[in-house]
Amino acid sequence: MNHAYFVTGTDTEIGKTTIAAGLLHAARRAGLSTAAAKPVASGCQLTDAGLRNDDALALLAECSLALRYEEVNPLAFAPPIAPHLAAREAGVRLDVPALVDAVRPILARQADFTLVEGAGGWRVPLAGTASLSDLPIVLGLPVILVVGVRLGCINHALLSAEAIQRDGLRLAGWIANLVDAQTSRLEENLATLNERLPAPCLGRVPRLDRADAASVAAHLDLAALGF
Repeated sequence: MNHAYFVTGTDTEIGKTTIAAGLLHAARRAGLSTAAAKPVASGCQLTDAGLRNDDALALLAECSLALRYEEVNPLAFAPPIAPHLAAREAGVRLDVPALVDAVRPILARQADFTLVEGAGGWRVPLAGTASLSDLPIVLGLPVILVVGVRLGCINHALLSAEAIQRDGLRLAGWIANLVDAQTSRLEENLATLNERLPAPCLGRVPRLDRADAASVAAHLDLAALGF
């Protein structure tokens, strides 16, 4: 049983990696082998081993398969800006074939549960007229949407879901990440998302004092994905 998903978010800085690491941890806890890829990342830190991204490291830590950092995050850029701009400054052409070639070896490892995490939302630009959404389209990956729950999230979530489906991909599930604990009419907002999003909710993650993978996993349920 090999399942792979593309993880996207309703926006940037809404806890997409935190949720992805929690999903991987939940899969490991269920006895599944896990692998992950974050093919492109900006905002990386220079270390003795080279450029390293905190999000990619968090995913790598939840992979049960023995993977090298460069396999998980082959395209790493230092400036904390949009990936296509960071790549342009580094003299790298950020195109779909390069990202597909980077991800396919991870998928070929055939872990029980594999996540490919995007950067930001669904329509993040690449070189030319391409978008990061072209990567899961080429690979035919179903999508998990992380909804950063705060004012305006319903519109962002529904537009993201519409775009995913219009691109011919299946929205496999969504997760409510309560990035703003003071969101007005929280229960009503979540009920609206449940009614209108064309996929099951895989969990509701509250604001956590320690948002590590294990703590997040406790609020997730993989049953709707067939596990």
